[in-house]
Amino acid sequence: MVLRTMAFAATLIAATGGAYADEHDVVKVGMITTLSGGGAGLGIDVRDGFMLAIAQSGNTNIEVVIEDDQRKPDIAVQLADEMIQSEKVDILTGIIWSNLAMAVVPGAVAQGKFYISPNAGPSALAGRGCHPNYFNVAWQNDNLHEAAGAYANTAGYTNSFILAPNYPAGQDALTGYKRLYEGELAGELFTELGQTDYASEIAQIRASGADSVFFFLPGGMGISFLKQYADSGVDIPVVGPAFSFDQGILQAVGAAALGVANTSQWSKDIDNPTNAAFVASFQAEYGRLPSLYASQGFDAANLILSALERADVNDADAFRTALEAAEFDSTRGRFSFGPNHHPIQDFYVREVVQEGDIFTNRIVGTALENHGDVYAADCSF
Repeated sequence: MVLRTMAFAATLIAATGGAYADEHDVVKVGMITTLSGGGAGLGIDVRDGFMLAIAQSGNTNIEVVIEDDQRKPDIAVQLADEMIQSEKVDILTGIIWSNLAMAVVPGAVAQGKFYISPNAGPSALAGRGCHPNYFNVAWQNDNLHEAAGAYANTAGYTNSFILAPNYPAGQDALTGYKRLYEGELAGELFTELGQTDYASEIAQIRASGADSVFFFLPGGMGISFLKQYADSGVDIPVVGPAFSFDQGILQAVGAAALGVANTSQWSKDIDNPTNAAFVASFQAEYGRLPSLYASQGFDAANLILSALERADVNDADAFRTALEAAEFDSTRGRFSFGPNHHPIQDFYVREVVQEGDIFTNRIVGTALENHGDVYAADCSF
């Protein structure tokens, strides 16, 4: 799939007479994301949030090339090579999954390209594997799980059973939870990536003596687990990151998720003008509420747009400095980059609620304020 934003924003071009495009070289952005298979909803939301910001900007000088990585590392690498060598993109973005990011990002930045991550934030790219051309506008993988661990302490949980898929983001998830959680572990499991049957894991939870369950299972994995957990009759409270209680997942899970606490750096009810306008315009454009992933795509695009207003992408040092400044209005409000180009931001506790026919989240507290990541200390550009 190739989407040219010159066509996407045709009405804007007509209104401006193409003046900006006449004065500046076209900037090409290559978006490699997951648009098919079990994780498609995440990539579609990143894409839609990103393209909404581009259209709203009035900048007719950006061309976005979009391709489906099918959640396969080898496909993602092939697409990145094609975008760099044939499409001659200036910036890459879009990857959802950390194992794909690890396959693509090091090679892309080594070739002088900028990579702006709207989602995956593996620890290996935040610490010793950091690079001056790599920026993450979402979070470092551990962060939402650290927030969940901090929340578990305030909720009085002292014996958690924890589980996540066995891939970089899953490993970071359990590491993050354990970093701030102060209690004991009733059990710890890594599941298969893409797994849909959790009968064995639920049986182990039932027998563990746990007083709480922390799980990270994004996309369809989370839907399967939550439905099976609700049907199992196990009455142990669950806590998770927003990835397991996001807007798309909640509609599939339904009432089984009501009241569950989850942690996020974004929520549709964050009270600032940028977020309110984003939620309203996304719903008007696409006919659905935005997700965490949509907000990250939106912010990633606005970060790029803000840097392009201040520097030429072909002047790497100047463009990097402009990205580091992060002079854009984030849907999250307060936002800045740490020394490893990962965000410093607040993390909230949300509760799953029902509004009419829609299952969604509302903020009930703050888990961590102005929080960065522990790996920045190991990053040296």
